[in-house]
Amino acid sequence: MVTALPLAPGLGRPRPVRMLAIAVAWGACFLLISWGLRDAPPLWFAALRALLAGAALLAAVVWTAHRRRTRVRVHGAETWLLIGLLALVNVTVALGAMVAAASGTTTGVASVLGNAQPLLVVLPAWWLFGERPRPVEVAGVALGFGGLVLVAAPSGAGRGAGLALAAAAAIAAGSLLARRLAGVDLLALGAWQFLLGGGALAVAAAVVEGPPDISWTPRLVTALVALALAGTAFPYVLWFAELRRAPLTAVAAWTLLVPVVGVVLGAVVLGEGLTPAVLGGDALVVASLTLVARSGRTPAAGRRDARTGPARRGEEAATGRGAPHAPGRPAPLCDRQAAPHSRGAKGGRHE
Repeated sequence: MVTALPLAPGLGRPRPVRMLAIAVAWGACFLLISWGLRDAPPLWFAALRALLAGAALLAAVVWTAHRRRTRVRVHGAETWLLIGLLALVNVTVALGAMVAAASGTTTGVASVLGNAQPLLVVLPAWWLFGERPRPVEVAGVALGFGGLVLVAAPSGAGRGAGLALAAAAAIAAGSLLARRLAGVDLLALGAWQFLLGGGALAVAAAVVEGPPDISWTPRLVTALVALALAGTAFPYVLWFAELRRAPLTAVAAWTLLVPVVGVVLGAVVLGEGLTPAVLGGDALVVASLTLVARSGRTPAAGRRDARTGPARRGEEAATGRGAPHAPGRPAPLCDRQAAPHSRGAKGGRHE
């Protein structure tokens, strides 16, 4: 049996190439959502997005397990409870509120408030995981959010502003909760959270919007497939992988780039104008990301050890250090086991 457990979180920096890929993918979501909402109600569109993303990730789990001749198992009622909670906040609430906000406010305000999670995770990450942010990181996040406000302010707010902020709060809560699930296989975690969260979204859509009134136009199919795969499944796997290896504040700061990408795509694809305020705000965001990326991460004196708990025990188990598994200690959250016909096959974790 090979246990798929990650290294202890908070030990490295976010990888710029991955974070840029996430920012581009999520930045394109605003454009794809605006296209999809022309042919489908908001909640039904969000539900289809989540279910398709979950199905794609589940297919990736099955294919990878077959290729490596391994099995992926999620253990324990508590683990499933946490996955269900993650699905509720990170998929049902976040995606539902995000799509509803896009139909109830301007794109600028929705993109700014919907990506306010860098400000929302700083204090919880410090309190829960001992990840005390450096002053330069706090300054960088504040500077970046100021740039986003500069971009969005001319367009005004609307009734969807509160929904956009709720989406940001849900994503921030999901990022914090993901640390509790650091021992679960990455693809399996993504698949189940999107399938469970998408199912809950479908129930909510049936209650709020009634039977699905969807026009299956080529535009809708293209937007839905691109949004579910390139804008949801792919970036969320990268996102959760980075949450396992880098400080939450440093990872979340990169989401400040998402609205900038959205503005650029709006200008290129939709012909929306770029005002001096927009260009100035974008420059502030880039400057803020430079501050955060160059700040580094070294443990501060007296800082609470962030490697305690399940993640550190998982690293000890994976490397052979520490005490062996005792009867009274909880079993690992997710195991990769060689199939009976290939007992000697090697397992590994998805990242």
